[in-house]
Order: sequence, then C-alpha cells, then structure tokens
Amino acid sequence: MCEDLSVDWDALHKLVEWHIAQGTHGIVAVGTTGESATLNVDEHIAVVKKVVEQVEGRVPVIAGTGANSTSEALELTEKAKGVGADACLLVTPYYNKPSQEGLYLHHKYIAERVDIAQLLYNVPGRTAVDMSADTVIRLAKIDNIVGIKEATGDISRVQAIKSQVDDQFVLISGDDETALDFMQAGGHGVISVTANVAPAAVAKICELIQQGKVEEAQIINQQLLPVHKNLFLEANPIPVKWALAEMGLIGHAIRLPLTPLAEQYHQALRDALKAASIEVVPA
Repeated sequence: MCEDLSVDWDALHKLVEWHIAQGTHGIVAVGTTGESATLNVDEHIAVVKKVVEQVEGRVPVIAGTGANSTSEALELTEKAKGVGADACLLVTPYYNKPSQEGLYLHHKYIAERVDIAQLLYNVPGRTAVDMSADTVIRLAKIDNIVGIKEATGDISRVQAIKSQVDDQFVLISGDDETALDFMQAGGHGVISVTANVAPAAVAKICELIQQGKVEEAQIINQQLLPVHKNLFLEANPIPVKWALAEMGLIGHAIRLPLTPLAEQYHQALRDALKAASIEVVPA
C-alpha cells in the first residue's frame, strides 16, 4: 500500500518482476499476503488484471477468488477469468462454518458455472471450517477442480487424498513449516508465505524434492526455519509485509483492521531474516 493506503502499483510491478527473476514457479495474485481481505472488488480484479498483463504468460497466475458468500466468490471467479487468470484459488467460506455438504455444494456451484481451473483452499486456522479429505475427494471428480492448497499441516492428508484421486489432481501445501514433509509424502509443491521474502530458496526446495534430492532440500529448509516460524509472530500478512518493507521492496503502509508489526517482534524477525541470509535495509 502507498502511504495514502491506495494500491501501490509500482511496488507490485517490482515484486512480480523480482519473483520471476528469482525463479518463482507461479504468482498468486490477491492471496492473503496480498491483503485480499482489505481490497474491494474493483481493486481485487484490478490487481489480478495488472499481474496477468505484466506476467505475459511467463509463469501461471492464480487469482485468489474465495469468499464466504457463494455469490461473491462466483463473481470474483468470473471476473478473474475475464481478465485472463490461469486458475483461481478459492478458500473455504469463512465465518459461516458450513457443513461438509455446504462446502461441497459451494465449490461445485462455482466450478460448474465458471470454466477455469480451480484450486480448493483449506485453512481452518483462519476460516473456522475444515474441509475433510472425503469432501476433497468428492470435489476432485469435478473436471475443473484441479487441486487443493492444504494448510492444516496434517501430513496424513496427503495420502488420504492422493490415494483416492486422479494423478493429475495437484496437492499443494499451504504451511511452510511442514511443506517439505508434505512434498516428501507425495505433495506437489507449496504456496508459501516464506517465498515472499525468499523466493529463490523456496523454489529450489521444490525443485530438489521433485528431483529426489531430499538432503539438499533439507539443508535449505533448515536455514529457512526461523523465517517460517517468525513470519507468524502476528497474523499473516502483518509480519511478511513488515519484512518486505525492511528489505526495501515495499512501503510500511497497511490497511485496517491490519496494523503494522508490533515493535516487540521487530528484532526477532530481523534476526530470522539475517539467519537465512536475507538482506534488510540498515536501520
């Protein structure tokens, strides 16, 4: 955000180019880290459109289009398709606490009405609802529901889902601390918070796991562990946006109800970044 709390288009442009140069395999536009929850619908779609136009097919662009209202999620998904997103990421409806049948019908409704690849997103720590493996397996039978971002940190879910779906169904971790174990168990990658500050390292871990070079991946992951942990000293995206500002990549502005990282956490996060050889601007 700019100091006047408008969208900082210049910073967005620089971040996208930096990620591509660093080897990031795909861009999630308007995920949690992108302050999706503080943007209005017009801003939301404008960000997706800007990223799609800038990327120009160099990597896939996944648009965050989930909402706790099925009609709003449908609208966002339709509009993201309209501006050229490659796929959409739809979080389980938060606050409403729907049943498993409600989750199934919500995602089915959107998938049947918008012909774009869709990833489910299960993050009960933020939404207060946990999509079961059985519900994921049911939804995986719908052609354009192509995978899930699973952020429970429960590694047993990888095989519980993987054993019952087609090989093409993609399982993506949404939890940095357990992502390496998730991939070793058969997952295909991670949509990462840590990758916002260490994109090359996270991309390399994914590549090494795919190549079967587990020990090399573990070495890099060990260096990143302090970052994995300390990026959640307060709710995401507060710490990661503060870290990016310390790296000189964005400004410090953030929209309410989010607030700047509390000063008591500054040194711990600086130390974590330093331990991972991530450079910050001198104070």
